[in-house]
Amino acid sequence: MNAKLVSALVLPFLFSSSIAMAQKLTVDVAYVENGHKRHVLDIYTLEKPAGTSLPVMFWIHGGGWQVGDKSDVALKPKVLTERGFVFVSTNYRLLPEVNMDDLTGDVAKSLGWVHKNIAKYGGDPKRIFVGGHSAGAQLAALICIDDRYLEREGVSFDVLKGCVPVDGDTYDIPKIIMTAEHRQTLYGGKMFSFGHRQKFGNDPEKHVDFSAVTHVAKGKGIPPFLLLYFPGNPDTRAQAGRLESVLRAADIPARAYGKGDSNHSRLNNDLGKPDDPATVEFYKFLDPLISGSK
Repeated sequence: MNAKLVSALVLPFLFSSSIAMAQKLTVDVAYVENGHKRHVLDIYTLEKPAGTSLPVMFWIHGGGWQVGDKSDVALKPKVLTERGFVFVSTNYRLLPEVNMDDLTGDVAKSLGWVHKNIAKYGGDPKRIFVGGHSAGAQLAALICIDDRYLEREGVSFDVLKGCVPVDGDTYDIPKIIMTAEHRQTLYGGKMFSFGHRQKFGNDPEKHVDFSAVTHVAKGKGIPPFLLLYFPGNPDTRAQAGRLESVLRAADIPARAYGKGDSNHSRLNNDLGKPDDPATVEFYKFLDPLISGSK
């Protein structure tokens, strides 16, 4: 599939220097040669002089691993390109067309393509941040902690500078399955049907293996984490706290931040609003990591 360039002349905004800048969007870049129709990503950049080498935010959309699209990025491309990033949003194949192994492998392949090719778009292949919302939060956390996925694509954890999972509930899959099925017992199976057992396969060993908490260990080069969550959801609150504690026990910088007066979707969509508390935490996390990795 050929990539298409969307001219950003229709998307002018003021850059920090108060000079009118333009944003470029290159859509449907294939990250697998002759691959599936969902083996594509979008790249957002500013019109910049050749030779720039900017940090990269690699974003993974949500949708329960069954739906969703790379276009679901809200304000993030605008505010992060203004802040000096190249922003990449990826698609991947979905359940039930493929299993979770292949789906996760797609995300790793996409990041592998970014590492090899993003310099052509002004990005720095040695300064990559990974983020995602909901199902994308699970995928972001897993590929930034279980190094087997990126190793297959020739990508070292050394290039990962930070991970920002947003409102995920599956960093510890056996725990969320136990919680959901306990609710089903209490409410006669008519409420709270998450379906995680089916999505991640019926093999309990797979549930453990797809859990980011399983693979946390000292000395692997796991990047710092900012875990954003909506505290009104007891599952995402508990899962963020669980992963935060496991990371910290392994001496990996991690902070879980809960934003009230929100919900699962708004937490993600409001990132980039100047008066948004989660955005403040987002920038506080990113800024020192960028300056410290130049």
